[in-house]
Amino acid sequence: MNANDYTIRPERTEDYRAVENLVRESFWNVYRPGCSEHYVIHVLRDDPAFVKELDLVMEQDGRLIGQNMFMRTVIDADDGRTIPVLTMGPIGITPELKRKGYGKKLLDYCLEKAAAMGFGAVLFEGNIGFYGQCGFTYARTFGIRYHELPEGADDSFFLCKELIPGYLDGITGVYQTPRGYYVDDADVETFDRAFPPKEKLRLPGQIF
Repeated sequence: MNANDYTIRPERTEDYRAVENLVRESFWNVYRPGCSEHYVIHVLRDDPAFVKELDLVMEQDGRLIGQNMFMRTVIDADDGRTIPVLTMGPIGITPELKRKGYGKKLLDYCLEKAAAMGFGAVLFEGNIGFYGQCGFTYARTFGIRYHELPEGADDSFFLCKELIPGYLDGITGVYQTPRGYYVDDADVETFDRAFPPKEKLRLPGQIF
């Protein structure tokens, strides 16, 4: 893989269904039997917190192979301030190209673009094994807590990266997931019927 192997560009309206199918293929049976991520991205495009400029796709030989998107959200700081930040995802790479470096290339590009736009930090839920390669660390090291997570509970899924060095200095508080990420299972099922049938499987490692 090299820089001439792919292009990264803004998502277009005519890409929507292909991107949703890509996300469905990427997440199917990964975290749960089936998935909801393709419906989540469908819903979030119309959310006021959606960052259109950071809605990006990766293309190879005219075929969509990856996508990422961002949402505006906040940290409710312990001192009463409201700190603007970003959250991210779903981010997906077509299954046959996973673990070949495309995801990191896409993410690095997106983070550079977000930083150039003046966003200070990105917080989201992910695996440190992968996202640590892109500069993320545990959000707890910044003094940021995940909303509604009991004290002492495992928060190793909750990651953070400063895009502006020092942006979170002196800030402790609670991160708020945008409400648009919470979708109804019945709505997911209805939406999914418009796609080719796929078998839902209960697999080791799923978390839902």
